[in-house]
Amino acid sequence: MKTYSAKPSDVSRKWCVIDADGLVLGRLAGIIAMRLRGKHKPMYTPHIDCGDNIIVVNAKKVHLTGRKREQKIYAWHTGYPGGIKSRTADMILDGGHPERVIQKAVERMIRRTPLGRQQMRKLHVYAGPDHPHGAQAPEILDMAAMNPKNKRRA
Repeated sequence: MKTYSAKPSDVSRKWCVIDADGLVLGRLAGIIAMRLRGKHKPMYTPHIDCGDNIIVVNAKKVHLTGRKREQKIYAWHTGYPGGIKSRTADMILDGGHPERVIQKAVERMIRRTPLGRQQMRKLHVYAGPDHPHGAQAPEILDMAAMNPKNKRRA
């Protein structure tokens, strides 16, 4: 018996919409990364991009557990001496691009190779409730119903 290996022509991609309102960031990112890679499909092949296109709406309403909103720090270096910059998750979520928190969380769960970059291009994150992908007829993925821990309790 031979091991099945999917070809790029065998892959069929769906479009899914996830409403991030009230969802826990780490759990959301884990499920998105799994679906971008295609690991939820029985035809999953590690060296082929067989994942789905994911649309995330209401990114500014995502929840971080504990005190991560104030204490989680995103740091980078500008390339100049003494050029270490940092921002907290709170500053990013309240700023002009709150969708970057979800993008960074998912990006750190995807492999850092050309295949990973190809998979990240299928992630579309929007801060508000609207998205321009209505023509693709995306199906709604209810993450809050998958597990009670996915939804943040008030």
